[in-house]
Amino acid sequence: MIIGEHIRIVGSIEGASDEDLVVRGRVEGAIRVRGAVVVEAGAWVMAEVQARQVTVHGTLRGDVRASDGIEVSRTGRMLGDAIAPRVTIAAGAAFRGRVEMGDAGSADEAPP
Repeated sequence: MIIGEHIRIVGSIEGASDEDLVVRGRVEGAIRVRGAVVVEAGAWVMAEVQARQVTVHGTLRGDVRASDGIEVSRTGRMLGDAIAPRVTIAAGAAFRGRVEMGDAGSADEAPP
């Protein structure tokens, strides 16, 4: 699904299939999809996001939880916590928040 650059959505976006969501416009609220979310350059997302993969080329304000990974490109701006097994923040990207990645369960275990 593509949210065009002149479209503004206020509310929740939910998807039960593995379909990807591409945001070119503005979303305010919450995004919960099983596929990937791509915030394109010039787009604004002010939402809590849950997805398989999240890629930020535009602006995202809100906490993000991804089952595979989160990527903030050099043109991306993210303000919020990033929680995923893999988080990539490119040189030149703007990021303010907390990062939780990897297998957090093994960090609490004592070494053998």
